[in-house]
Amino acid sequence: MRRAGGRALRVRQLSSGRPSAALCRLRCQEHDHVTRPFLQVPRILAFDMTATTSTTLALFAVAILVSLCCTTTDANDKVNFREKEKQVLDQILGPGRYDARIRPSGVNGTDGAAIVMVNIFVRSISKIDDVTMEYSVQLTFREQWTDERLKYNDFGGKLKYLTLTDASRVWMPDLFFSNEKEGHFHNIIMPNVYIRIFPYGSVLYSIRISLTLSCPMNLKLYPLDRQVCSLKMASYGWTTDDLVFLWKDGDPVQVVKNLHLPRFTLEKFLTDYCNSKTNTGEYSCLKVDLMFKREFSYYLIQIYIPCCMLVIVSWVSFWLDQGAVPARVSLGVTTLLTMATQTSGINASLPPVSYTKAIDVWTGVCLTFVFGALLEFALVNYASRSDMHRENMKKQRRQQYESEHALEFEFQPLVRHPGDPMAIEKLRPCEIHVPPQRDNCCRSWLSKFPTRSKRIDVISRITFPLVFAMFNLVYWSTYLFRDEGEET
Repeated sequence: MRRAGGRALRVRQLSSGRPSAALCRLRCQEHDHVTRPFLQVPRILAFDMTATTSTTLALFAVAILVSLCCTTTDANDKVNFREKEKQVLDQILGPGRYDARIRPSGVNGTDGAAIVMVNIFVRSISKIDDVTMEYSVQLTFREQWTDERLKYNDFGGKLKYLTLTDASRVWMPDLFFSNEKEGHFHNIIMPNVYIRIFPYGSVLYSIRISLTLSCPMNLKLYPLDRQVCSLKMASYGWTTDDLVFLWKDGDPVQVVKNLHLPRFTLEKFLTDYCNSKTNTGEYSCLKVDLMFKREFSYYLIQIYIPCCMLVIVSWVSFWLDQGAVPARVSLGVTTLLTMATQTSGINASLPPVSYTKAIDVWTGVCLTFVFGALLEFALVNYASRSDMHRENMKKQRRQQYESEHALEFEFQPLVRHPGDPMAIEKLRPCEIHVPPQRDNCCRSWLSKFPTRSKRIDVISRITFPLVFAMFNLVYWSTYLFRDEGEET
């Protein structure tokens, strides 16, 4: 009776709540020990109807509950959905059931064009080469379409999708990248590709690829330019009557957040369509325009500031003495050769184009200023020698004049006759009427420097910096404050 009373207590505790799966498994282990006594319940009831009826009925209910729970658990454990997935794949892709050579039907099973939705995820952009005019990009490419031949039973939502890694098992759109130079798939550790087939027949194809694409550039504003590099995707064999590519609604192009480029900044990107018509028909095409802005700080430090410094150093010769010929010549030649070397180095990193670039204007003008400083010294040297020759000529004339007048005074008679008219004319002073000159600040300032060579140096000290400053004003106002349409 105590044992029966304990079982009745446990029955009341168990009957207060729903048995869990773990409890069912635990009871299944005791299934044989529990059910066997209750198989003999009719016998016990036959021999002793006066026994504790309530306790016996309770134990009998527990036995039935445990049996049902174990039966349900065993049924669920026996269902292998991976086996169901295999059966579904064999059913829809088995021999004679699906032909990957035939394109799927149009919308709602019509004979129209198959619609393929495309979206891409830009993982990285490794380089943008100005010389070869190309750029390298790694992206995850996805396209999705509907093939009603691939519909299947999802067993009440248990099979969300089927996964394949062999693209040849199903029909694939013949998409290609029209401006591709090189490209490859990624196979480490496994091929980075998958195909998902959903119960309603939708197919999702995803693959990671690396591409080297051509990017024709306009370098007229280099290095203050913006470049637009495109990514074009088109159908190779199917015309728009059979296959149409569309951008996925919402966010068709995604870019990784921490995208860093050494010399460029990705400002924005635009999606567009670029359908092309040929002799064989019209083909669907998608296009992504990536707008890159060149980082100017690198060129400011490496090109513009050194060129300014070389030009300013060439002006030092204006402050040296005109007699310091070796110093002025060596300074001018050194700055000229350095500027020429830097110009050739800049052009070596760029493709040979037929038009003039902004950097060509800058280096050409700087080179002209340095060369002008060297020519200025040649002019100063010529003026100095001319001044020396003029001084020598003045000295000779003065000496000759003094010698002539000395002889004239030596042979002049000491007694003058009163009636001699020639003597009276000789005694009259010679008067020269010169119109008075107006006072000019520039002339008065230049009169402080008697020689022409010194005047050339002084004028060059002011003219060269002033003209260079005006050039900078025009250059930067022209190339910095420009319309965005002119850049592209």
